[in-house]
Amino acid sequence: MKRRVSLGAGALLLPVGWWLAAGGFGMTGHMAGHMLAVAVAAPLIALGLSGTRADPATRWPRHVTPMGAMLIELAVVWGWHLPALRAAADAMRAAMVLEQAMYLAAGFLLWSSVLAARHRASGIGALLLTSMHMTLLGALIGLAPRPLYDGTAIGHHGLEPLADQQLGGVVMLMIGAASYLIGGLAMLAGLLRMREVST
Repeated sequence: MKRRVSLGAGALLLPVGWWLAAGGFGMTGHMAGHMLAVAVAAPLIALGLSGTRADPATRWPRHVTPMGAMLIELAVVWGWHLPALRAAADAMRAAMVLEQAMYLAAGFLLWSSVLAARHRASGIGALLLTSMHMTLLGALIGLAPRPLYDGTAIGHHGLEPLADQQLGGVVMLMIGAASYLIGGLAMLAGLLRMREVST
């Protein structure tokens, strides 16, 4: 039952994230759409599919590892924040769809590998490292002294372009970095409890 609820909640959040990313809500909305895909919907879907035939970590346990998936997720998140790719996603609907799909796939792969990790320490490490790189990117975007992106640097809801970008950085910190940090700390607490019981 829990798995069905998790899978359903993740699936319901996907169109919300896509609407925010494509709906003309400036950098803030775009970032909220990304974070919903990679850091909220992806873990819920991974939890809902964990241990099933649709779970990549169950099907290919030797290839889908937490640290490998963490590196893929890092490349996807940072890659799509390069100005050239960011501009392509703003200019072409197909590029935006690819971007959101890659965020979802990378997040799903990471959470799938973490949930199935034989060595919980590697899953904890992958989540905490992901939280760190999300924090760094969010801080770089939020603290930049000028707008970094021409396409999304259009103020929205009365915000100046720089303020919109700064708020987008805060969204990345509050949703993206927090999701992985909370997941990593929850897994660490579970590991410590297991060790206490076994001693």
